[in-house]
Amino acid sequence: QVQLVESGGGLVQAGGSLRLSCTASGRTFSSYAMGWFRQAPGKEREFVAAVSWKGGSTYYARSVKGRFTISSGNAKDTVYLQMNSLKPEDTAVYYCAADDGLGYFSLGQYYGVNYWGKGALVTVSS
Repeated sequence: QVQLVESGGGLVQAGGSLRLSCTASGRTFSSYAMGWFRQAPGKEREFVAAVSWKGGSTYYARSVKGRFTISSGNAKDTVYLQMNSLKPEDTAVYYCAADDGLGYFSLGQYYGVNYWGKGALVTVSS
């Protein structure tokens, strides 16, 4: 079994920054990518950002492009999400995501997720 563990959530004022981390543990797995999704209260889960291990390409939702940066560790089992210029509408539970080798990107979004973290709450106050 693969576990994804997030850390780094919290409360921040609008305009501030936070950094989320996610590390995979458990059995050895080979994912195509890892990334982040978020779910705000009363809304569906949405894609935020991801990095493909094939070539290192990064993908971002339009709403966070230019403010958020996804990066990874050397072992391809850790991803980070640096969030700058945070807005109240960024308030959500942020979930780390990974696939089992069959993930893919279509129209700039990450599909084929098999594993999810438990989530990290990010609250941005106005």
